[in-house]
Amino acid sequence: MTIIGINYYPEDSAIGLYTTQKAEYLVSKGFDVTVITGFPYYPQWEIREDYKSKNYLVSENINGVKVFRSKQYVPKDPTFAKRIVHLTSFTFGNFINLFKVDKPDIVISIIPFTTSGLLGWFLKKRYKCKHLVHIQDFEFDAAIDSGLLSGNKKSVIKILQNIEKFVLNKADVVSTISYGMINKLKQKTDTNTYYLTNWIDVDAFNYEKLEPHRYLKSEKFKILYSGNIGAKQDWDLFVKVLSHLEKLENIEVVVVGEGAEKAKLLEVIKDFNFVKHFNLVPYEELPQLLSSADLHILFQKTDVIDTVMPSKILGMMASEKPSIVTGNMESEVAKVFQDSKGGFYFSGNSIHEIIEQIQVLKEDKSLCVELGVGAKKYVVEKYSKNMVLDKFINKLENL
Repeated sequence: MTIIGINYYPEDSAIGLYTTQKAEYLVSKGFDVTVITGFPYYPQWEIREDYKSKNYLVSENINGVKVFRSKQYVPKDPTFAKRIVHLTSFTFGNFINLFKVDKPDIVISIIPFTTSGLLGWFLKKRYKCKHLVHIQDFEFDAAIDSGLLSGNKKSVIKILQNIEKFVLNKADVVSTISYGMINKLKQKTDTNTYYLTNWIDVDAFNYEKLEPHRYLKSEKFKILYSGNIGAKQDWDLFVKVLSHLEKLENIEVVVVGEGAEKAKLLEVIKDFNFVKHFNLVPYEELPQLLSSADLHILFQKTDVIDTVMPSKILGMMASEKPSIVTGNMESEVAKVFQDSKGGFYFSGNSIHEIIEQIQVLKEDKSLCVELGVGAKKYVVEKYSKNMVLDKFINKLENL
């Protein structure tokens, strides 16, 4: 089996984490797995220090997975044009690596990038194997829905959308991570679809073993955002919330993350002495970090519906702590919080409701416990790692 995607170990967050866990789980079940990928760079948008001096093409064996890498261009400031160069350099570089893999029975292409699907289609044609395309993010739809495109960007997106259409129509199965995204997928292609949600290793959130994380040891009411500091989050709303929280006592806000918007955010939050920032922790520390918060927050922009299902929500809920999330009220994430009763979901203009809810939670520990238990129960029942991946393996075997 061959998996193609830009993100892989040692990246230990977001798509890189899921692709790595998927590959290693398949190996643990007896599959022979090869991964074609780029050099680790996310979410810092800089190739990791220990990979910078390596050759253009690198071969590795990591936990039983054969890994072939091509060094892609990584922009410090990922503008639209630079992202296209980033995508193109990954695609052309890894075309070489296609000729290094043994004949696979199945190829799995991880999107983004859509061109990973193009590489997978080439292997399918060459070896007459099955091709599964897995969509973690509708990369072009998010850009269009967010109003980021103008002028000659439209023509570039049109070309990429044509590639997307070709890739989806030529695949044997196309999977994605939410039911809302499945519905969007069915508008794009008649290829068979499969619901492959992201998952969480719930066993890692064992309270008998977890001590308070070093970033969250104060006696104050601790509000945590942990994840990518990128353009998909509503940082303007975050700053407005900080302005209101500044008037309250015994509150600490901790931001743990890196990403394209990090420098701008750090410039703003330096004026708030109750706000701290730390870089991302290693994956093995994440359960301890998330479980040490009193409240999780995630403010998403409201102009994108169901193009993204934030994986960080699963960790927030598995930590058995309540969450306050904002976004489009029609999104699938809104339904998750409605069904789980594990927190609160608001629209992006609900600033006063958000502040009021924070005040209520700060004073009512029993409510925090009740919400946290509901969140954890929901995740265990629907997003447990072994359950999700065992179903996926059955799907692969039926191909």
